[in-house]
Amino acid sequence: MSSEVSSRPYTVVIAAALEALIGVAAAVGGGYSMFIAITGRTGELSSAIPLTAIGLGVGALLIFVARGLWRLNDWARTPVFVTQIFLGVVAYYMFTSGQPVIGAGLAAVAVAASAAVLSPPTTAALFPGEWGERNR
Repeated sequence: MSSEVSSRPYTVVIAAALEALIGVAAAVGGGYSMFIAITGRTGELSSAIPLTAIGLGVGALLIFVARGLWRLNDWARTPVFVTQIFLGVVAYYMFTSGQPVIGAGLAAVAVAASAAVLSPPTTAALFPGEWGERNR
């Protein structure tokens, strides 16, 4: 186990953990939407069902991407970064809608995950041949 963890830079671990956290949050949101639809607490069932599907689907996709980054698959870097751009947009709208605490938390996660996934140790781990050749 220690060799498995030590082979990854801490920046990859941070970025993968934050991406998985965002995926779990999306899945929990989808699950909550399903719960209120099943219990009849929603005003519009026609919007709760697609929201459930979107939340659960996005959650599963983001967890899949986090797993790809954890396994050092180079394809996972772009979706992780794009997720943070979308999260930054959501954070902005939280600020402008009078929910600055939630907005600050989302912005902090987006900045931390972006910094981790774009950092030189992550780049070197994901693209070992390219990174070494360019810097020699």
